[in-house]
Amino acid sequence: MSIGNKSRVSRFWKKEWYHPVLRLTTSLAVYLRKSRTPILLLQNLWQACLWPNLPYIGVYVANFGGCCRFSMVTTNAGSGELEGIPQANQHKRVGIGMGALTMSVGEWVSGKVFTFVHRHNLVYNTCWEDPRLDRVALNIGPEDTILVITSAGCNALDYALLGPKHIYAVDMNPRQNALLELKMAGIRRLDFETFFKIFGEGRYRGIEDLYRSSLRRELTPFARRYWDKHIKRFFGRKRSFYFRGTAGTFARVMNTYINKVARVRPWVEKILNSKTLDEQREIYEKHLKEQVWTPLLRFLLSQDAMLSLIGVPRAQRHQIESQYQGGVAQYVQDCVDTVFGKLPLRDNYFWRVYITGSYTRDCCPEYLKEENFYSLKGGLVDRISTHTNTVEGFLVENDVTISRYVLLDHMDWLSGRFFPLLESEWQAIYDRAAPGARAIWRSGGLRTDFVDRVRIELNGRRVTLGEQLTYHRELAAELHARCRVHTYGSFYIADLNVE
Repeated sequence: MSIGNKSRVSRFWKKEWYHPVLRLTTSLAVYLRKSRTPILLLQNLWQACLWPNLPYIGVYVANFGGCCRFSMVTTNAGSGELEGIPQANQHKRVGIGMGALTMSVGEWVSGKVFTFVHRHNLVYNTCWEDPRLDRVALNIGPEDTILVITSAGCNALDYALLGPKHIYAVDMNPRQNALLELKMAGIRRLDFETFFKIFGEGRYRGIEDLYRSSLRRELTPFARRYWDKHIKRFFGRKRSFYFRGTAGTFARVMNTYINKVARVRPWVEKILNSKTLDEQREIYEKHLKEQVWTPLLRFLLSQDAMLSLIGVPRAQRHQIESQYQGGVAQYVQDCVDTVFGKLPLRDNYFWRVYITGSYTRDCCPEYLKEENFYSLKGGLVDRISTHTNTVEGFLVENDVTISRYVLLDHMDWLSGRFFPLLESEWQAIYDRAAPGARAIWRSGGLRTDFVDRVRIELNGRRVTLGEQLTYHRELAAELHARCRVHTYGSFYIADLNVE
């Protein structure tokens, strides 16, 4: 190595930002180890790093004495033959290596990471959709039956305060339903002060004994097994529950960045306690904006692995990148600029909980306010039921009539190669829709033109949703501008026009 190169290496190791970054990446590695990440996933990530320019990737499955061996293989462009695996072409090729299902190395690895995160973890520890908008958009009445994707269950509890007939909380991830069940058990069995310590402050000393004596018997079998294993780790230690789960891991990484890399924690505390919007804007523009938005942060926010932690699949990332100048990192920066520079933070509990790890009595979801807690305890909580299923699966398997659909942003996930699933889901939505039914949804993109292309059968004829839905675009735009979360690109309110 030349003297000049040695000098550059020495300067690199002496840079003060290096060691916090090392701790940040180490924390991610520890998280993956504790989550028991399969060796296959790590192997595929390594191979993708070794050969990033390979055009296609597939999964090769060879049966040796009843045991399946999975390997990553590539296709020889033009021939369609598998390379790199002896006798590979004599065995079965599965899924994504050929034809219409071909995808890039990055897409395959990203999909594997996202699937692993969502199938093995509690992803959302709090809802990331503003129910203040939903209340206006849905106009919930006493005869309404609501289907909502569970997420962390906060918004299902919020809707229950309006007294609808019933709320069906549906989620493919049973851990999300387990979290809502735990909240419902706490509402039924605990006093408000104890409940707020658990779900407001995110920790409670003696949680194991409390769980086994008061909460466990209220849970379904899966939820019991899950919380038997995780209740102490999530709620009984120094770290807040809101820094647990994959979204909590993302929040923890961002807090490490704020504290150790940008070093702006005092100004973050000041902006959260600012009295006026002008004071808040001045703090952000003078003391936070340039210090926070460094090339390192923009790099982290452009990585699929990081985005997977907060439930952003590659399909949704592609929507943002294709519709927003500057891509994901610029999109996120513009959202944050709006939250901290244009919207009051005094009641923005969404951002507060991920910045501080806890809510306050004055800045928290509605179900964590004492008066509302006792309203839920008085019987409203019993109007919620949890169901581990897809939206389509629940609607097909249950004889229910739904007047309000809350679809979150999950249609972004189905907008690409899973479009047929989106069409069958909307068919089920219409099959169970009550007269006057309404749906709301969000998107990471600036528009969801793909929804209008969905075709369903209605009254014996094939129609597109673009022909059938009546959008309330002005109301949606007005509400979206006031959204406290402000990380979605667009918000939609649509009447289904069912007779």
